[in-house]
Amino acid sequence: MSLTQAITDLVSPAVTEAGFFLEEVQIASPGNHRIITCVVDGLTPLNMDQVTVASRLISELLDTAIILDETPFTLEVTSPGVDRPLTETRHWTKNLTRLIKVTLGDGTETIGRLTQFDETQATLVENIKGRIKTHTINFADIKRAVVEIEFNRKDEVVE
Repeated sequence: MSLTQAITDLVSPAVTEAGFFLEEVQIASPGNHRIITCVVDGLTPLNMDQVTVASRLISELLDTAIILDETPFTLEVTSPGVDRPLTETRHWTKNLTRLIKVTLGDGTETIGRLTQFDETQATLVENIKGRIKTHTINFADIKRAVVEIEFNRKDEVVE
């Protein structure tokens, strides 16, 4: 079993019990030191207090873990960045009403506001100069989907 998997197995239950999701564990080893990065998410965007809670939980587990031997490590706990792909149902739920950029398997791209989704497809509404266009996209056809950053979101009327 890899060290990444061992750490994931060790901390995931505690992170889940605290009400969060362990998205990923990354390990870098510059020299005689390890940097362990845990990406933690929630049903809503995490605030600093929540990241601190997750960090303390993970730190306590790693401090006593024999899987890390005596190699010194630095723990980094972070939430997913805005460029993180939407791959789970909870990612889509969390970003309902946000602007989403979808790249399909054939390379075509669509940008629209996520208005609804189910197990098999998502509905994006595109508003180009007042012209509303609705796109129904099957999840099976999506190569990558990410949230588009909006600095000045205007509340649009979406039907």
